[in-house]
Amino acid sequence: MSKQPTGPAIETSGLVKVFGDNRAVDGLDLTVPAGTVYGVLGPNGAGKTTAVRMLATLLRPDGGEARVFGRDVIREADAVRGRVSLTGQYASVDEDLTGSENLRLLGRLLGHSKRAAGERAAQMLDAFGLTEAAGRQVKNYSGGMRRRLDIAASILNTPDLLFLDEPTTGLDPRSRNQVWDIVRAVVGLGTTVLLTTQYLDEADQLASRIAVIDHGKVIAEGTKGELKASVGVGSVHVRLREAEQRPSAERVLAATLDAVVQLDSDPVALTARLSSGSEQDAAEQSSRALAELARAGITVDSFALGQPSLDEVFLALTDHPASTEETAA
Repeated sequence: MSKQPTGPAIETSGLVKVFGDNRAVDGLDLTVPAGTVYGVLGPNGAGKTTAVRMLATLLRPDGGEARVFGRDVIREADAVRGRVSLTGQYASVDEDLTGSENLRLLGRLLGHSKRAAGERAAQMLDAFGLTEAAGRQVKNYSGGMRRRLDIAASILNTPDLLFLDEPTTGLDPRSRNQVWDIVRAVVGLGTTVLLTTQYLDEADQLASRIAVIDHGKVIAEGTKGELKASVGVGSVHVRLREAEQRPSAERVLAATLDAVVQLDSDPVALTARLSSGSEQDAAEQSSRALAELARAGITVDSFALGQPSLDEVFLALTDHPASTEETAA
C-alpha cells in the first residue's frame, strides 16, 4: 500500500555551505511536496550535490535551516536518516561481490534475517531485471546494470524520501529510459524523489516541479509549464536549405518578430523566442515571418512554432546553456 506522508517532504530556508572562498550553496530556499518527483536543475558546480549532502545529513550546513518531514537535519539527524536514502552520481555497490551478494549483505546490515534478506534481494533483482546477472560480479556489469543495482540497494527498505543525484550521468539512452521507469515506479509506491540533474530532458520527463539553481541559489521554481511560460509564449524554430542564408534569415526574423534570435549549433537552424502576446498572436506573427522569409528569397526546409524548451528557459534565466561546465567545490 502506498504511504501518504503529510506536509512538505523538504523545507529549506537560507541554506548555506561554504568551502574556503567558494559559497557552494548560497541561501537556498526549497519546498518539496511529498509524493512527487522534484527536479533540481543546474550545471556542474551549481551546488546541487552539496545541497543533497546537507539534506541527507552527510554535510553540516554553515547557515540557514533545513527540515526533512519536519525533522531538523542537524538536531534530529538520526530521525532524518531513518527516512531517507541516497543514490549518488557513482555506484556505491561492491564490485567484487555479485549482485545478489550486495543486496543480501545490505539486507542483513538493515536488520533483516538471513532468509528475509535473501528473499528481499531476489525480489529486487527480479523487479530491476537483474535476475540473470545475480550471480555475476558487479565489476562485470554494464553501466546501466550497475546503476539499476545501486537504486535497488537504495530502496531495499522503501524510504520515505529518495535522493537521486544525477542518476543517469554517463548512461546510454536505453539505460537512461530504464532508470526513468524505475523512478516512476518508486514514486508509485509513495516515495518522494529529489532528483538532481543537468539533463533538461530528464527534468522534463520526470519532475512535476523544478527548481533551477545557479551559483548555489534558486533562480526560478515551478512546474514545467510555469517555467516555460515565464520566458515567453512560444518559440519559432526555423531550418534553412542553405547555411549561407542564415545571417539574412536572422535579420528578417528579428525585424518581423521583434524578438531575440538564437543561432543554434546546427548551421542551418535558428530559434526566435516570442516574449509577449497570446498564442493566437504568436501564430499570426509566425505566419508573417514565414511570408517575409519567402519574400526575401530565403529557402526554408522546416518552420515550426512550439512551446519554449527547458533549454531555452535555462538560457534565458542564466545567460548560459545548462551544459556549461563549471568548477565544482
